[in-house]
Amino acid sequence: MNTVQLRHDLHLHPGISGDEWYAHDLVVRELASCAPNRVFDHVGGFGVVAVWGTEQSLPTIVLRGDIDALPIGHRCGHDGHTAILLQVAQWLGQHGRPQDRNVILVFQPEEETGFGSQRILDAGILQQYNVRAVYGLHNLPGYPLGTVVLNRRTFAAASTGVIYELQGRNTHASTPEKGINPGLAVAQIIQRVAQLNSAPDADIDTFRQSTLICVQLGEEAFGTSAGQAQVMFTLRAFTNDAMQHLLAEVNSIVQQSASQYHLTMQQSLCEPFYATENHAAHVEHIEEYCDCRYQYSLTPFRWSEDFANYLIHFPGAMFGIGAGEHHVELHHPQYEFPDALIPLAAQVFVNLINAPFIQK
Repeated sequence: MNTVQLRHDLHLHPGISGDEWYAHDLVVRELASCAPNRVFDHVGGFGVVAVWGTEQSLPTIVLRGDIDALPIGHRCGHDGHTAILLQVAQWLGQHGRPQDRNVILVFQPEEETGFGSQRILDAGILQQYNVRAVYGLHNLPGYPLGTVVLNRRTFAAASTGVIYELQGRNTHASTPEKGINPGLAVAQIIQRVAQLNSAPDADIDTFRQSTLICVQLGEEAFGTSAGQAQVMFTLRAFTNDAMQHLLAEVNSIVQQSASQYHLTMQQSLCEPFYATENHAAHVEHIEEYCDCRYQYSLTPFRWSEDFANYLIHFPGAMFGIGAGEHHVELHHPQYEFPDALIPLAAQVFVNLINAPFIQK
C-alpha cells in the first residue's frame, strides 16, 4: 500500500491518545517490508520504535512522527506525519542506511496529551544508542506547501493547565458571616493573574500568557452561601525558565488570596508541556540540507509540542512544514492533511539521514 493510501486508512481509523492500537498495528505491519534490524512494539503504550543498524555505538539519527488523533478525528495531521515516516521507512528498505550511522524512526503515541514522548524516553531504548540528532516536524497551514519553517530558539511554547481548589465553609445564605465564602478571593485571583500577561508581541524571554478556562463557585442552592470554588487557567511562555517563573507567580497570587480570605488551597497541573527549545546548530543543519524553500519564524508558535522532551535529553530540532497558504487551520472540523505534502516532507527527512553529523 502506498503512503497516500496508508494515510487515508489511518484517517478513517483515528485513535485518540492512549488508544492508538489501529495505527500501531498498521505501522508494525508496514515496517515488515522495510528491512529494519529491529522493531520495538507497544513502546510506552502503542508506540513503535524501528531501528536500522546494529552497532549501538555508531552515531545515530532519530526521526519522530506522532500517531494519535483528536476526539474529533485526525484534524491535526498526525495521520500525515505517520505516513511521512512510513515513506522514510520505505526509502530505508529500498536504499539502506548510510553505513556510518544508525537510523531510528519513532512512531509516537499520545502527543496531544503531552505524555507520549516521555513514555518513549522512559522505555530507555533511545538511551542505548549514541544519539547525535533528533528531528521532528509538524505541518503548518498558512505557509506555502512544502516550505520548511525554522526557529533557532524556541519552536513551540511551554504550557500547562493549572487547577486551584479553594475550600472555605458553607453556611446558610441568611448568615453568610458565619461561613467562609471564596467568591471575593476568586474575583481577586482572576484580576491579578490577568495583570501578569505580557503584550502579544513580547519577545521570547518576556512573553507570558494566562487564559482563564473555567470557574466553578458554590452550587445552585439559594439557601446556601458558597463554601468552595475551583479556578482553572492555561499558562504559556516561550522558554522553560519563563514558564517556571510564571507558574510561581500565579501560585503566589492564589496562596496570598487564599490566606487573606482564610481558605485552604490545593493546586494540580494538567497536560504540562515544556517549551520546544531547539539547538541552534541543528536548526542551521536543517536549513543547509533541506534542499527546499525555507523561512524563519519571527516568534515561536503559541501552541505546545511534547517533542520538547526529546530536546531536553538529546541535541536536535523541531521544524514546521507548510501545508498550504489557504489550508484550513489545525484542529478545525474540516481540516485534512494534504497528501501532496507526504513526499515533500519525507524528502527533507531523507536529506537529514544522508547529511553529515554536526561535529561535537
